[in-house]
Amino acid sequence: MSASTSRGTAGAELLAALLDGMDAALCAFDAHGTVTHWNREAERVLGWSAEEAVGRPGFAGWAVRRADADEVQGRLMAVMGAPGRQVHEFALLRKDGGRVLVRTQSAGVRGADGKPAGVYCAFSEVHAQIDLERAIALSEALFEDASWGVVLVDVDLRPTVVNAHAARALGGGRTTLLGRPLGEVIAQGVEELEGALQHVLAEGTPGPPAELWVTLRGGEGTRRRCWRSGFLRLASPLTEEPVPLGAGWVFQDVTEARLAAQEADRLRFRSNQLHRAARSAAECEDPMEAAMSSLDFALAGFADHALIDLVAGERLVRAAATPADAPGPCLPVAGGGIPLRYAPGHPALQAVDRMGSVRTSAGAGRTDGEWARQRQWPPDAVHALATVLRSRGRTLGVVTFLRSAHRSAFERPDAAYAETVAARVAASVDLHMSSPSGD
Repeated sequence: MSASTSRGTAGAELLAALLDGMDAALCAFDAHGTVTHWNREAERVLGWSAEEAVGRPGFAGWAVRRADADEVQGRLMAVMGAPGRQVHEFALLRKDGGRVLVRTQSAGVRGADGKPAGVYCAFSEVHAQIDLERAIALSEALFEDASWGVVLVDVDLRPTVVNAHAARALGGGRTTLLGRPLGEVIAQGVEELEGALQHVLAEGTPGPPAELWVTLRGGEGTRRRCWRSGFLRLASPLTEEPVPLGAGWVFQDVTEARLAAQEADRLRFRSNQLHRAARSAAECEDPMEAAMSSLDFALAGFADHALIDLVAGERLVRAAATPADAPGPCLPVAGGGIPLRYAPGHPALQAVDRMGSVRTSAGAGRTDGEWARQRQWPPDAVHALATVLRSRGRTLGVVTFLRSAHRSAFERPDAAYAETVAARVAASVDLHMSSPSGD
């Protein structure tokens, strides 16, 4: 065998291997319309083997009904002298007699002399092609127009594709977020997010959607958001064993709804506590005991400590307080009232002057207790809310609620609740001070 013959044989074997390895069905015709190539995918789609197909003069009578053969063959061979590719849809025949609608892409083949030498035709079942087009269209819609965030991450949990909605939610651009660790844009909650992504990469089975609270980094500080999130593992369809390409993360911002639900739950709980406090106070013979009972119910889920300071001349006197070193009920101060030497500007004094509420906090990092001791509060206090006690047009004193570092600072809705509690406490204190035994 000559070297040229050997090279020709090797080239033919290589071409056959390449054709058989293709995912698309492919056949070819010479200039006279005779089938010259037929790969395994074409055999899978139509059932005709290469031995049965190669050498046949066109599709007539076996792969196409005779009534349609001339039209199909004419349209296929017409591309031999035309530039570019042409797309057609034909109804072809399977070997078992069934019909299948295929979409073809055909183009002319030219010989070494540049003259038309034949036609190659790649085809696939229309439903498979439509499925592919739908998948592509879905991808493009998700990454362009979706009203929820879509992020694809690689196996290192770094974003590889980010849609416009997700980019806005994360506070970056669609390209600036690519390849960056999630921790660079998420200050808190990134561990839970990465844990969910790692789980779906390892297990493959996605869990039900979960609500994740995260705090985002940003130029204006941090933003806390709640995202309802779903996770999917992405695996390559081109391998026998699924090879993970990464994970898909789809999320929707539900912060406003969750905050509204939390606020509704908080209001419902506080309303119940006020109702229970009123029932408990009604059973107290001593008005001051009723005042302290009201504070005990108010403390649940609201604050760690409560203090009652009453007006005595030009000063305030500590009348009752919760324990400074451990949780417990509000009790009268042992040994009688303690005159308080509050410094000018003390929140309790401000509340008296304003006849309202005053909120204050120690500030970031101040948890050594010195801030609280200077104000004559329990050493673990870092947030305070002082509310004036008024009844029948008179200022009777101040009730102060205190929170430790594990709670957030008091906010305006907290002040409204504290004022409601203070109104009830003030009524009991007024009754106590008006009684013959009251001071």
